[in-house]
Amino acid sequence: MVRLPWVLLGCTLPVVNSNVISALGAVLSHGEVRGQLARLNATVGGRLYTAIPWELPCFSEYNGESVTPDEDACAAIQANYTSPFERTQHFGTYMISQWSTCQAKRPAGECLLNVSNPEDPAAFTGVDCELGDIPSYYIDVQCPTDVQAAIAFSKLTGIRLSVKNKGHDYKGRSGGKGTLALWVANLNSISHDELFVPEGCTTSYDALTIGPGANTEDIFEYVDSINRTFIGGYHQTIGAGGGYFLGGGHSVLSPVYGLAADRVVQVKVVTPEGLYLVANECQNSDLFFSLRGGGGSAFGVVFESTHRLEPQVTLQVASIGFTGHSNTSNLAQWYSLLVNETYKWGTEGWGGHITGPALIYVTPLLSNAEANASMQATADFALAQGGTAVVEEMPSYLAFFSKYVPTAEVAVGTEITLGTRLISSELFNTTDGRAVIAKTIENVLSFTSPYVVVGTPFLYDYTPGSTSVTPAWYDSLWHLGLHGSWAWNSTAEYIADQYTAISQHIQTFRDITPGSGAYFNEGDVYEPDHTDAYWGSNYAKLLSVKQKYDPDGVFDCWQFGWKGASDPLYECFIPLPQS
Repeated sequence: MVRLPWVLLGCTLPVVNSNVISALGAVLSHGEVRGQLARLNATVGGRLYTAIPWELPCFSEYNGESVTPDEDACAAIQANYTSPFERTQHFGTYMISQWSTCQAKRPAGECLLNVSNPEDPAAFTGVDCELGDIPSYYIDVQCPTDVQAAIAFSKLTGIRLSVKNKGHDYKGRSGGKGTLALWVANLNSISHDELFVPEGCTTSYDALTIGPGANTEDIFEYVDSINRTFIGGYHQTIGAGGGYFLGGGHSVLSPVYGLAADRVVQVKVVTPEGLYLVANECQNSDLFFSLRGGGGSAFGVVFESTHRLEPQVTLQVASIGFTGHSNTSNLAQWYSLLVNETYKWGTEGWGGHITGPALIYVTPLLSNAEANASMQATADFALAQGGTAVVEEMPSYLAFFSKYVPTAEVAVGTEITLGTRLISSELFNTTDGRAVIAKTIENVLSFTSPYVVVGTPFLYDYTPGSTSVTPAWYDSLWHLGLHGSWAWNSTAEYIADQYTAISQHIQTFRDITPGSGAYFNEGDVYEPDHTDAYWGSNYAKLLSVKQKYDPDGVFDCWQFGWKGASDPLYECFIPLPQS
């Protein structure tokens, strides 16, 4: 019989939680597996837990059985239903809510509130709350041996593994019906070393070392206190040391300073074979390459990553917009203006977001006078529509982030899907190319307004082959996205229609950008040519590294290192023809 490992690397062992073991044993019912669960719980210091939907206290039925609602707990959930900070505290919830549900069974197979009105009783009265696609149980991971024990348990029992961080996941990669999850959200350490030398190397870096669960807002506050800048995401609660950089990781500062994957100088990771390895340019360099953009948990569970910092930077910030969602003619003119300005803006280091008739841009390369001149035509257009235009200087990235991002970041608790495309710089650099982009955008405005992230590393001095994201990132100016959404009580058929519609509409942008790609973390769930779109010429090397470090297929990730959409692991995904 295979035995679970007992050697711990300095982890404290609390008293075994027998209630949890009893609950899990009842679910699994097999005596031997139940015994292995008990051993696993002891091995990980009593940090093995049953998973339940966050919203369960509002319901009177759970998985077909009667339960007693907890009115006080329910009221607290309703009051904080759209709080990203609250959601990070609970394993059984996701920022994008459909990934806690079994979408293939909808409107059954879920346990959701109405995000537009969390107190709406229709969502929970007489409704059977189901576990959905939330893993059956999870380990609150604190040290590498927790992951090593889980891997041994999985190989022994056949129970699949999943990895969850903060829950910012557009593609369901951090869930999995019937899996044992490794929850890394509480690995949130942050430390600074201005002379950090990766193990086995000689070059030093001014760098920040973080756990996978370190929140972006906490990081920004920390580095600001030491007069530094961290290249991070556009949300307060992204786990910056996890899936964010593993999938590439864009930022409004990426045009000048690179993707998050470009910034990483070392990673400590437990591989699928249970080895705790250091990966950098000087050792395990193939694994290091793969972790810098390979995506998800396909190559192991990250415990620590170290990222290059920049000095504190002064930023010019442009916030320009008008009210015009219903006027497609105005929107078409607006997008056409932005398309015409984009190549120039790219050379000036501008990065930011375009949300319909509004933009928020930043650049560290211009003076305030230069920034005003650069944005003049755009400001004039918005003001002519009765809008507003502000171009101001901010003393640091934190100052910008605190003022602008919390009110502009993507809402949580919603159910949405994205289709995205990297728009090649060469299109923006010719009259004909700009006309093609503008016309393609105009054609989709009756469906939705594109959401554009100007977060490509256009000016960054990239070393070819150093990261595993598609090389198209480094020759693009826009990461353009379309989104569809639905309500808590939508049917599987309606949700499938939304996925299909987004994929069909983003296809028009694929058509005008042959050879380009998309962002793995935010791409179409059913991207038709996903290996080329997300990794391009890097895919063959990535696959060989995957086979080297995970020969038994311990870690599976939707659209990479997987057995395909028909794998039972993805039974809650809605099957579409192109999947």
